[in-house]
Amino acid sequence: MKKWSWLRWTITQSFWRRSGPRGLPLQWTTWMMILTVRMQQRRARNEDCPASLSVRRQAFLCARLPAYWETAAMAFQCQRDSYAREFTTTVVSCSPAELQTEGSNGKKEVLSGFHVVLEDTLLFPEGGGQPDDRGTINDISVLRVTRRGAQADHFTQTPLTPGTEVQVRVDWERRFDHMQQHSGQHLITAVADHLFGLKTTSWELGRLRSVIELDSPSVTAEQVAAIEQSVNAKIRDRLPVYVRELSLDDPGVEQVRGRGLPDDHAGPIRVVTIKSVDSNMCCGTHVSNLSDLQVIKILGSEKGKKNKTNVTFLAGNRVLKWMEKSHSTEKALTALLKCGAEDHVEAVKKLQNSSKLLQKNNLNLLRDLAVHIAHSLRNSPDWGGVVTLHRKEGDSEFMNIIANEIGSEETLLFLTVGEEKGAGLFLLAGPAEAVETLAPRVAEVLEGKGAGKKGRFQGKATKMSRRAEVQALLQDYVSTQSAEE
Repeated sequence: MKKWSWLRWTITQSFWRRSGPRGLPLQWTTWMMILTVRMQQRRARNEDCPASLSVRRQAFLCARLPAYWETAAMAFQCQRDSYAREFTTTVVSCSPAELQTEGSNGKKEVLSGFHVVLEDTLLFPEGGGQPDDRGTINDISVLRVTRRGAQADHFTQTPLTPGTEVQVRVDWERRFDHMQQHSGQHLITAVADHLFGLKTTSWELGRLRSVIELDSPSVTAEQVAAIEQSVNAKIRDRLPVYVRELSLDDPGVEQVRGRGLPDDHAGPIRVVTIKSVDSNMCCGTHVSNLSDLQVIKILGSEKGKKNKTNVTFLAGNRVLKWMEKSHSTEKALTALLKCGAEDHVEAVKKLQNSSKLLQKNNLNLLRDLAVHIAHSLRNSPDWGGVVTLHRKEGDSEFMNIIANEIGSEETLLFLTVGEEKGAGLFLLAGPAEAVETLAPRVAEVLEGKGAGKKGRFQGKATKMSRRAEVQALLQDYVSTQSAEE
């Protein structure tokens, strides 16, 4: 009698305190597992709960507790305790797999490795707009974590033996950053809706900053300021954040905000609640108290797709990093512009105006030079046949001015600008038939490409060092044509 009374108290305390901000304490979790197994053993033997217990307590122990534990088991350890950094579990399976990644050169690469499935995991698989965790299994790097039904696939390049007990460690800096951004998004979304009826349609947790898409064609600067002020006030209020689970038929589900469930969802609905602010369906990892967000900075809003508005924000440590970077930039500009931070904008505007004026003057001089060069070539005793010219400074307009001024329909004109042995621009002008015949071959020799019509072809080249080969090609063509005549 005393034994069952003690067990009844233990279970009751454990069960009703399960929704605290950090999830179930270890000792409560252990007792629930043990009692669940015992109750399941009794049911397997068709035994009833102890008659000494009331009907209500029998129902709680023999029905409600196992049902609760089975639903709780659907969540990963990373979801039950987002603050855990190490975890011991067992390898269930290990199978060959491939992972497509982006290499340092920007090209996609395929890595060969293994999908490791664990009994439970501390590493969050990608989902709910939140990227996956990084970490190690027995000091073996995990490069990707993806959800497959009720299990998580950990991609490693080293196999692990099924049945082996392993130690899982999470990359805490990445995890806590994701917790701050994700909880920050929940808070901004709830406040934007409460203050102005601005509904969130999607969001992205980016590598440097995060974006919330609001279902509105515009959001004013005043609205952004009000939202930022409100969310930071709630952070200062140190409001708790807790996780609970609801069955699909629970009436409370209708009171919970969400954008639908995955097609392969099974089991209870996981709800993340910010006390007195918001309750939202979510599978992600979150802080247990808004004070862990430290601060939120909304960087601004801009027009998005399909008549929506994108709001960009930073939370927690990202704000500190952004401030540090901004301060470093400010110091560098102060040194370069020789003025205080308050005068940076005006100083840059003056430099831009001076630069535009210099560019305009330079362009006029370049045009005058092109006209002068054209007349010099036209009046040269070597005029005729093939005429070539290369300058390091110049652009397409420079070459076209020369070609227009010369206006030759009989001479082949080959102009180039750029580095002597690097990349540059080229122009071939002359009789239409000759240009049409020679242009593809010229582009091929220079390892470039271009386009043209009516006796003119221009393009980009990567091998300006082969200009002499082009000149020889043009000379041979002219000589052949002269011999045939």
